[in-house]
Amino acid sequence: MTTAVIQTDCPELDLLHRGKVRDMYGIPGHDDKLVMVATDRISAYDVVMADPIPGKGRVLTRISLFWFDLLGDIIPNHLITADVDEYPEVCHQYKDQLEGRSMLVRKTKVQPIECIVRGYISGSFWKAYQKDTTVCGFELGEGLQESDKFPQPLFTPSTKAEQGLHDENISFALMEEVVGKEMAARMAEVSLTLYEKAAEYALGKGIIIADTKFELGMVDGELILIDEVLTPDSSRFWPLDEYTPGQGQPSFDKQFLRDYLSSLDWNKQPPPPPLPAEILEKTRARYEEAQKKLIS
Repeated sequence: MTTAVIQTDCPELDLLHRGKVRDMYGIPGHDDKLVMVATDRISAYDVVMADPIPGKGRVLTRISLFWFDLLGDIIPNHLITADVDEYPEVCHQYKDQLEGRSMLVRKTKVQPIECIVRGYISGSFWKAYQKDTTVCGFELGEGLQESDKFPQPLFTPSTKAEQGLHDENISFALMEEVVGKEMAARMAEVSLTLYEKAAEYALGKGIIIADTKFELGMVDGELILIDEVLTPDSSRFWPLDEYTPGQGQPSFDKQFLRDYLSSLDWNKQPPPPPLPAEILEKTRARYEEAQKKLIS
């Protein structure tokens, strides 16, 4: 089996941030560029698991690169290249760590909002709906079942929390206060357009994209798509041929891991519980199946 990369070590680069999954490096002498590396770490309930999913970072990177290419006509993105030989020379010595799981990207000013688009009612949105039919400012009415498709996709922004804290859904009005009315409208429009094109493509490959999260940033006054795009880490992927409204759905994402963790007596706070080899292997298989279906 592939050896897992839990974290990278590139001492001649400037380690700027270790996120839940990605290690972010600055490059000496190249202040306008970053190297973004997808490790094999996996998080659930905003807690990074102690056990990695071997090869997961490569899957995330390949899927993101695919979407950057497919969606490039909607909005520019931060990708410069994923060919390590084309990175600045100081990076070449770390090729064994970077190849297949990294991207050289433009440095951006990240917008402080998570751009979430929901095509189906699931997860926290479904739980909130069971308590009140108005969710995130949307009056949804009575009678929706779990996993039902919305008549139109919904844009539901959230805050970007620091690691270990939970993102919080916010109203569109509050988003307007944070980024301005014009920018909020542009971010919502772009996110919905990205989702609709991606969801239509994925349906043709047998995958329902139930919901997803986009990250946007600014470069030279221009809004661009950044970070990962439409991966099993940032989206809910359901198999079309097994879709049955009125219940939770099987998935090609980390919902399988979340379901396992929910069956444990764990308070969803660090430290995480150890993960059995079977759970790691089944999670890995779901990620690889998503890649195979989408990129074939």
